[in-house]
Amino acid sequence: MTAQQKEERLAQILVEMQSVVVGFSGGVDSAYLAYMAHRTLGKNALCVTAISPSYPEFQKKETASFVDRFGLNHLEIESEELDNPAYRENAPNRCYFCKSELFTKLEALATAKGYQTVIDGTNHDDLGDYRPGRRAAKEHSVRSPLLEAQMTKLDIRELSRKAGLPTWDKPALPCLSSRFPYGTAISAEKLSIVDKGETVLRDFGFRIFRVRYHEELVRLEFSPEELPKALNVTMAAILVTQFKALGFKYVTIDLEGYRSGSLNEVLPIHQ
Repeated sequence: MTAQQKEERLAQILVEMQSVVVGFSGGVDSAYLAYMAHRTLGKNALCVTAISPSYPEFQKKETASFVDRFGLNHLEIESEELDNPAYRENAPNRCYFCKSELFTKLEALATAKGYQTVIDGTNHDDLGDYRPGRRAAKEHSVRSPLLEAQMTKLDIRELSRKAGLPTWDKPALPCLSSRFPYGTAISAEKLSIVDKGETVLRDFGFRIFRVRYHEELVRLEFSPEELPKALNVTMAAILVTQFKALGFKYVTIDLEGYRSGSLNEVLPIHQ
């Protein structure tokens, strides 16, 4: 199927659902899904953003701007995954506890407000990665219309671009907890440090990067295109100063550059 045919299939799936609560983080996938749900169902689509210390500050502003621009029926809720010790311990299945918290709240919200189905932005490409949050989705009967329509990330970016969505070329942005090696305890304070560090990089014009938290050491990942800029002697010195001010004793730049899910590299292949 072409991307356009998949979009037609997506619209059909949404119409059949009649009314939905959309888990809307503001990333490429959920933004496109929220836009399509709104276009197809109008007020029968409620887009919900969960706010917590693991949600970047800049993302709140971008999400609010997207909501205003496209007139979405939108609600913010507080997500309290940090109250769960199992989440804070940061085992490889950490995402399960976060998604379980999110879907529990979205499910209750859908019931209270009379929406039939909770949906998320999982797409076909996500099946190839380690995603423990999928188990939580199944447990809460959350549906994934993009996946059901067989949409890939490339499809979603292409269709978002055609629709004029500002998110069409947005870099991937998993929650801030993904910046910590498994087994490193997560706290609101540490998440705030990572958020501030990524704000530093964003303010310097970097676009695709990660701040990886290793206790006293911070490991900065940059896209191959931006790595030379980071390795510039003057820029490197600035980054050392900025990140030591955040409390790190050692500041390193990863010579392999940014790669999605790099902290999953320590996991067994068939986790």
